[in-house]
Amino acid sequence: MQPDRRTHLQTEFRDGVIAVVPACVAVVPFALLLGALAHQKGLSVPEVVLMSGLVFAGASQFVALDIWADPAPWLMVAVSALMINSRHLLMGASIAPKIAHFRSGASYLALFLMADEVWALCERRSGERPIAFAYWLGVAVPLYLNWVGWTGLGAALGAVFTDPAAFGFDFAFTAMFLTIIVGLWRGPSTGIAIAASAATASLVYLTVDGPWYIAAGGIAGALAGALFSPRIAMAAAEAGE
Repeated sequence: MQPDRRTHLQTEFRDGVIAVVPACVAVVPFALLLGALAHQKGLSVPEVVLMSGLVFAGASQFVALDIWADPAPWLMVAVSALMINSRHLLMGASIAPKIAHFRSGASYLALFLMADEVWALCERRSGERPIAFAYWLGVAVPLYLNWVGWTGLGAALGAVFTDPAAFGFDFAFTAMFLTIIVGLWRGPSTGIAIAASAATASLVYLTVDGPWYIAAGGIAGALAGALFSPRIAMAAAEAGE
């Protein structure tokens, strides 16, 4: 490998690590809580680590533990996880054109490691420059190891962290994503997509049981962006003539 290329990859990886540090901090109390809840459900530390390592989807893991029983309702767990993670279809469709230059093996690894935070940070990066695989790894690998490690520690410690809200940690994810949304701002069309997504998700959350609001909000935002972005861009172009 040429020295210049090695330096470039190291820089991209370092930028990714720096970008994901706040997310790594934000997930700690929730990872500890997940591990503690899994311990209460009878899962061993290796089982918790294996679950986090293979699934790597906090929301799905929390739902799975919430409905966990002996014997485990595998079908219900699988359907619930599929429903919650349906948002990954939208995230994948959004990010796919921006990682089309990844090799096949790299693409599969990138998609396995894709989480909400990884997607959001890489989307923001794509607005500044092409996403390098090294940058994706810099974002995803620390977050992955952080999640797996802290959930395992939570299982080892037992029910120490039972209420993140008591420490104010429940707002950590909200604050982080609000900051990321600011970085994703690309003009009025962005605001329309955000507003449509938020309004739809809130309405579905209040009227429909289950995590359907996640997919509904994502679909509404995508449709609003697809519908209004061309019109806004055309209006801006005409105004500039």
